[in-house]
Formats: sequence, C-alpha cells, structure tokens
Amino acid sequence: MSLLVENQPTTSRGAVSVRGVEKHYGNVQVLHGIDLDVAPGEVLVILGPSGSGKSTLLRTINHLEKVDKGTIAIDDELIGYRARHGKLHELRQAEVLAQRTEVGMVFQNFNLFGHLTVLQNIIEAPVHARKIPRAQAMARARELLERVGLADKEAAYPRQLSGGQQQRVAIARALALEPKVVLFDEPTSALDPELVTEVLDVIRSLAESGTTLIIVTHEIGFARDVADRILFVDAGRVIEDGTPEQVLASPRHERTKAFLSKVIEPAFHI
Repeated sequence: MSLLVENQPTTSRGAVSVRGVEKHYGNVQVLHGIDLDVAPGEVLVILGPSGSGKSTLLRTINHLEKVDKGTIAIDDELIGYRARHGKLHELRQAEVLAQRTEVGMVFQNFNLFGHLTVLQNIIEAPVHARKIPRAQAMARARELLERVGLADKEAAYPRQLSGGQQQRVAIARALALEPKVVLFDEPTSALDPELVTEVLDVIRSLAESGTTLIIVTHEIGFARDVADRILFVDAGRVIEDGTPEQVLASPRHERTKAFLSKVIEPAFHI
C-alpha cells in the first residue's frame, strides 16, 4: 500500500472517511473501491442482500478486517495504519487495540463473556483497556444499564438473560468506552421476532443522542425510521446513497428496486 494521506485537522468527533477500499478473500473480491463519508452524529444504515459485502465493509472500519487497498480514517486518524515517507505502514496490534476503544462494535451474536456477570462484562474494557478506576467504571456501567432498561440485571450472567437482554447488555458494553463511532452488525438477526423491538428501541434512543452510528440491518422499517442516510450495497459496490425517502421510496437503480420489492412488498400481505 503506497497511498499517502494528508491529515487535515477537524473539530468534530466521529467523522468517518473511507477512500478506495478494496477487500479480497482469496481470488474473490468482496469490496470494489468503496468511497464513503459519514458526518459526526450521522446515522448511516447499510442495506443489501446476503453476501453483498456490507458486513465486511463494517468490519474494515475498526480493522477487524484488513483492507487490501485504500484507507479508512476516523477524525482524520488512519485506522490500522500510519502514513510515513509516502507509504502506509500497519500499526502494531497494541496500537490497533487502542484505536478500537474509540469504535464500539455490537455483533449479531452478542459476544458476551459467559463467565462474567452483566456488570463485569461492561467494566472489563474500561478498566483494562482504558485504565479507568474500577469504581468509576462501575458507576458508568450502572448508568448505562439504566439507560438500556436493565438496571436490575447487573449481577446476572448472560445465560440467565433473554437474547434481547443480552444484546442490550452488548450495546451498553459498546458505549462504556464512550466511543466516537458505534458499529452495529445485524444487531437483531439472532433474536426471536418478539425480542427485536426492545433492541431497536435502544438503538433509536442512541441515534437521538448525537453519536455516529453505522448500522448493517435487514429491518427496513427500522432503517426508514432511524437513518439519516441509507446505503444500498450489492456485489461489493455502493449502488444507492441517499435519504431514506430517496432510497426506499424512489430508488434510482434497478438492482435496488428488485431487492426492495422482495423485502417490503411481502409485508403488506401478512
């Protein structure tokens, strides 16, 4: 990689810049030159069919997936790399982990530590990654549990919670480090239908708080309600980029129209 990025100072928090990002798995190219800007406090929802590259794109933003070409920056700081003498050099693992404390991630399958209580799950990263005093981390964790409606579950273990409750704990854990950006990778896909609403309500509340959110989801109604912008991705390319009204009600690309006709119209016949 030889692209030199000139950093420009910014006064905003949570601005994401994706430039020319490509990603391959073996001989298969899954991302094709993605360019994307997300403004501080913006809620961006990424839609697309299975295998379109949307989750891969999300995971490149915190360097869980290394890019093969291009750059990603948050608040003008390169993610996973340092520019030096006109070339990009990959950061050491410890430096990457430090950057990830600025980017919260909520996964499909919760990824809670089963041997830790709810409270312990939330304070683990602040105490060990940020060296925040335990008492301060516990106070913050309790505030977050109150915010996600689980103040009475701090001593419970993940196995004692429903899927919806576990995902709400995962959201609280992601917020515990006060990240600049929070990424959601299909946050309701592993939930029973009756548990989806409780998780989406928490994300809606978070969207109103001014945190930059990037959400991969298949919940079209939720996308319509919460997104400032919607990206439709297909075969590793951005096909549509616009407001929810533009993308969902008046898509320009035939591929987008075909996808939406399959995921929206059946709902009217239930």
